[in-house]
Amino acid sequence: MMSSLTIIAVASGGAIGATLRLLINTAVNKNFLHALPLGTLVVNLIGSLFIGMLFAYFHFNTTLSPHLKTFMVTGILGALTTYSTFAIESFFLLEAGHYTQAFANMALNVFGTILFAGIGYILILKLGN
Repeated sequence: MMSSLTIIAVASGGAIGATLRLLINTAVNKNFLHALPLGTLVVNLIGSLFIGMLFAYFHFNTTLSPHLKTFMVTGILGALTTYSTFAIESFFLLEAGHYTQAFANMALNVFGTILFAGIGYILILKLGN
């Protein structure tokens, strides 16, 4: 059975992550002209960078509370990143016949987030040595 502290950690982190997603997405889409949904890409890249950094940090700090880890990863980053939004935006680009933008959006999100997660992880591992 899941503890109430775990649920509170996820819920409170989720509130923060969702708010950050709204603020970042709005700022990016307002300030940058684009043919792609850049706000979604930016939050996915940021979230991927931070998850890589956090997992590397956890590597060095094994005594951290599992509730704190859950708060940060499942709560904040789970709500910050927007895979379902990315999926529907890509679908809408395809449906509208914007194939180049759709495939660029898919490639940037998929490969970019994996790259950023790796960068975050390696960055913290290197700083920890």
